[in-house]
Amino acid sequence: MERFNTRTATLHGHKLSYLDSGTGSVVLFIHGILGSHRNWAHLIDRLDDNHRVIVPDLFGHGHSAKPMGDYSLGAHAATLRDLLDRLGIERVTLVGHSLGGGIAMEFYYLFPERVERLVLVASGGLGREVNRVLRSAVLPGAELVLPVIASGWVRARAETAGRVMSKVGWKPSSDITAIWQGFTSLGDGESRRAFLATTRAVIDPGGQSVSAHDYLPDVLPIPTLIVWGSRDRMIPAWHAIRAQQSLPHCRVELFEGAGHFPHLDEPDRFAELVREFVATTRQEEPPSAFGG
Repeated sequence: MERFNTRTATLHGHKLSYLDSGTGSVVLFIHGILGSHRNWAHLIDRLDDNHRVIVPDLFGHGHSAKPMGDYSLGAHAATLRDLLDRLGIERVTLVGHSLGGGIAMEFYYLFPERVERLVLVASGGLGREVNRVLRSAVLPGAELVLPVIASGWVRARAETAGRVMSKVGWKPSSDITAIWQGFTSLGDGESRRAFLATTRAVIDPGGQSVSAHDYLPDVLPIPTLIVWGSRDRMIPAWHAIRAQQSLPHCRVELFEGAGHFPHLDEPDRFAELVREFVATTRQEEPPSAFGG
């Protein structure tokens, strides 16, 4: 049972669900594909004693609406900007995981004056490579296959197998738990359509199709923390090192032994990193435009 009550804001005629807790400088968390606020909820009470923590479900995910329309990085970034406007929030620290990292970078590119610092966690948009499971979602016929593998029958048998394995000592990793929670959200047609639209906006059969390296060298410097798990099987950890080519002053923290969800593997360490990063970095003047 969740400890925090979800709120809703109606943006452009569609309901967006979010959590809002604490007071102080604002930290906005952005989940990845198949994610929701549940991927971050455990961090709220680790940070909301001196920060205001905003944790939305992106459109197409969680409790938010799943409309027909644009699921590109820019569309998600604009939605988050609209949410901040609705809440009367001027500037934030953005914490983005996987797809959410790509959205965070897009947000900064589009609305630099609204961002104080970036925290990118196993972020998309920093290299071509991505797990073949996500690449398969963009192949022809995925619309026909997904309803079968996301059916109640398949989910029930997988859950039964999980219970049997747990009796002999098997414990699912943070990656498996989080991905399974996301997978179980695909039981209805609207959620599957939104998942496919979101995935196809950033991935093609060869890998990630949107690269932040195309524009990051041209943006004004901003305090940036990159966090990755050394055993990430969704997006390779060496993307963090490559990111330093485009963000030469960024800080990289590698969680040894963690997977694609390092904030779930080591939540206390992650929360302390974010807290310390916010406390020790500051952007002197909000940029009004890029260049120069």
